[in-house]
Amino acid sequence: MTTRNQRPEPSSPLSAGARAPDFTLASAPDQNVTLSELGSTAVLIFYPGDWSPVCGDELSMFQAASGLFDRGDAKLLGISVDSAWSHTAFGADRGFGFPLLADFHPKGQVARDYGVYRFEDGTTERALFVVDRSGAIAWSYVSPVDVNPGVDGALRAVEAL
Repeated sequence: MTTRNQRPEPSSPLSAGARAPDFTLASAPDQNVTLSELGSTAVLIFYPGDWSPVCGDELSMFQAASGLFDRGDAKLLGISVDSAWSHTAFGADRGFGFPLLADFHPKGQVARDYGVYRFEDGTTERALFVVDRSGAIAWSYVSPVDVNPGVDGALRAVEAL
């Protein structure tokens, strides 16, 4: 627990071999997604927020490559601290065919569990995690928040499984 004058210590992002923390997050105001119930490999795309240019570009790249991830039986999941209502509007506006999950309340809890919550601004790092069918992290990468990491690393990790 932290006091008013004390900031929580940032944690390190989870790396390959770690057990992926399970979660259930809203994918729409009345729908949820649970990681352990997917039954496939998952690509977790943590991004700082809806409606930003870099985030929109990154998620659009994953949308364009979604067929390649489908071939590897991998489900794409975008995750940010924005609300399900914001995600619904953003996803519809951009034509994303994969869920955007709201790590909204308690704010950033899943990002904290994965070690990618940004306490300084209340968002998430720009981070990618590939979670295999057994629930282990097979690959992870944290990009500078203002740099789109692209899809190549995550795609290679999925293809290697």
